[in-house]
Parts: sequence; structure tokens; C-alpha cells
Amino acid sequence: METVTLTIKKAPTLYLEAEIISPDGLAGKTADQIRALPVHMGNEEFTLGEFFDLAGAPGATAEETKVVVTGDLSRVKYLGMKMSGGEMVIESDADMYVGAWMSGGTLTAKGNVDSFAGIGMKGGLLEINGNAGNYTGSAYRGDWRGMQGGKIHVKGNVRSDTGYFMNGGEIVIDGDADVHVGTHAEGGKIVIKGNAKSRLGGQMVEGTIILLGTVDVMMPGFKYVRDEEVDVDGKNMLMSLYVGDLGERHRKRKGEPIYGKLYIRKAAPAAAESREVRLARAREARKARFASPEETASA
Repeated sequence: METVTLTIKKAPTLYLEAEIISPDGLAGKTADQIRALPVHMGNEEFTLGEFFDLAGAPGATAEETKVVVTGDLSRVKYLGMKMSGGEMVIESDADMYVGAWMSGGTLTAKGNVDSFAGIGMKGGLLEINGNAGNYTGSAYRGDWRGMQGGKIHVKGNVRSDTGYFMNGGEIVIDGDADVHVGTHAEGGKIVIKGNAKSRLGGQMVEGTIILLGTVDVMMPGFKYVRDEEVDVDGKNMLMSLYVGDLGERHRKRKGEPIYGKLYIRKAAPAAAESREVRLARAREARKARFASPEETASA
């Protein structure tokens, strides 16, 4: 795999739209061709070379290309958009639409990313080492087709509307999640290892949400079914299973309605005191009960 490195050399005054920066956009091109590729800021068009220094060279295809982007990218949008293969690393924070509509390859963002990361995703792996903004792994506004495949792993927290209209794939959140996770979900799997705010799984008709922490307010449209063990990262965890959202219309399979599944981890029971601890507590209580007034006063 060949590696090409792009280092931003001047910060855009507005926001730079650079959807061309991906293994697909750079593969098979010479250095001069890459520098001449178009990027946009507002209603103006610029060349990639006006904003980025270039080192290395891409491979002949996306699968043979690794793209590394460095510098302050907090005002650069669409990085890794529609990538289908290869590898891409974003070394800092990035603006909106990271990995949007990607269908293959591996994209790693080492900082925080803004909203719409991985929207409409069909395949590949999107790893976000920091936090993610609103609408991660969701549908584009006005569309009903959200994430359909692949995996998004957020090692920090996510803001609202994660997995909105999700159809497939998997989203794993190591931290906490804001409101409206899995709204209108029609498939896929979301794992939240921290806590979630309200409206979890609202208007969900299919798919799975697994919550290891707590939810602020439970949606009224979910019904408790039973407790069962669920495998999370190779460990069986006791979960309470709820189905819903019962306020929505649900398809049937073999005459039975299909519901979304919401698993919430049950709190571990308090550890039982050992026999020695119980006896010691009893001795202290007995001593206090039969202590003389003088002993009590001196204590």
C-alpha cells in the first residue's frame, strides 16, 4: 500500500469543502494532478495545492492507497466522503461529514469530528478516537435511508440523533449518548457503553439497541419482555429486554409482528458480606448495647 500525506498549510477563512480527499479521489494520480484537484470555500473554487502540502504518492487504486491528513482540519468538511477502499487517517479534529456515504476501507479520525459523520454509510470501518457530533450514522436530512452497513466506533461521546433512520450496520459508542438515539431505526445495531439521555429508540420499528449504562427517561412505547444474557465484547451480560416502539406500525414475519429490541443492562447485585464481617458487626453492636454509661461517655 502506497501512502500520500497532505498537510494543511493555511487555515481556511470560512469552511473548506474537500470531498476529493479520500483514497478514491487521489488514487492513480500524479503529484501535479493531485495539487490541481478542486476544493471549494463558500462560492469560490480553489485548488488542493493552495491549501495543502503534498508528500508521498498514492497507489494505482483506492485499495492500494493510504491517505494521511495532518494539521488543523477543524474547518475542513467531507474528508473521506464516499471512500470505497484503502485506508485514511485524519490526525486532528475535523469538521462535518467525515466518512459520509463510505462503502469500504478504514477511516480513522484521531480527534473529534463534527456532525453527520458516517451518514448513509454502506460498508467499511469508521473509527473516531474523540467525540462525534449530531446525526452520526444517520440519514441525510430529508432522506429516510440512514446507515445501511459497515461499522462506526466512537471512543468518546456522541451528540443527538445518532443512528437516525438506521437500516443496518453497527455503531459502538464507548462513552455517553445524547437524546434521540436510534430514532426511526429500521435495522442495525447500536451499543452504548455509557449512559443515554431521553427518547432512546423513539419510533423504532426494527433493529437492536444495547445500553450498558442508564437512560434518563424511558420511552413509554417500550414494553418489558424478559431478562436474558447478551454477548457484548465476548462477555455475557444480564440485560432487561424491551420491545417497541409500540406506537409505530410493525411488519410481520410468519404472522408475528417484528419489533425493535432495546436491551438495558441490569445493575449488579450488591456483594454479600462475608460471615466474618457479619460477626464483627454483631459484636460491635452487642458491645455498644451493653456498654456502661461511663464507657459510653468516654467513647
